[in-house]
Amino acid sequence: MRTPLQRLKDSITKDNLWLYILALLSERDMYPYEIRREIEKNFEFKPGNVTAYLVIRKLERDNYVMQSEKMVKGGPERKYYKITEKGLNELEQGKTEIKNWSTKF
Repeated sequence: MRTPLQRLKDSITKDNLWLYILALLSERDMYPYEIRREIEKNFEFKPGNVTAYLVIRKLERDNYVMQSEKMVKGGPERKYYKITEKGLNELEQGKTEIKNWSTKF
């Protein structure tokens, strides 16, 4: 059974994976595996393989990110994602909401 603290950590991280993905893509375009790796490196949690891909696809469907093909020297073409203007706005609103919520404690 998960403790209340474990549930809070899951809620802040895994349940809001979209926020971490948009934050990373606001810095530079990335491909999905790279996004997962950067989340683990920068935010110290590891989203599930499929979960990250599903969130990226939903963000794309809702026009928060868009896909572009990039050629990699000596390797296969990869699907890179970049944040859209709509995604930047959503990211800023999400960050503001978290800041406002956290000041209540």
